[in-house]
Amino acid sequence: MSMEALDYIKSHPEGVLQSDLWKVLKIDSRKCSRIVAKLLKDNLVTREVQSADGIRTYRLYYAEKTRGRRFDPLLAVNAFEPCAGCIEECVPEHCAKLSEWIFSIVMGVEGEVAMDIIYQEKYKEA
Repeated sequence: MSMEALDYIKSHPEGVLQSDLWKVLKIDSRKCSRIVAKLLKDNLVTREVQSADGIRTYRLYYAEKTRGRRFDPLLAVNAFEPCAGCIEECVPEHCAKLSEWIFSIVMGVEGEVAMDIIYQEKYKEA
């Protein structure tokens, strides 16, 4: 039943009122609340408080998961921030891995291409 609920929510990008969801699925509101709680716990949906006809309910939205949100602050251009978990003792201004990562963010490129840009700029100034 939770997959039916999720499919219904997915099919409505503008969101679905929880008070309408249980009617559409032909289940009682208590069972719907349990299904929604599971979907929320699994980070498959998000919800916002809303008032419908003077009654408090929730608008449910499908939460698109492209990757785990837990690591989003450590990612740029789908590459992990190199200092996360790094045990090398270095000076950040002279760390090649960190420079490569920063350039991949700034230039929108990855890996070797970013390092080539760094070296080209460095030797152009000399």
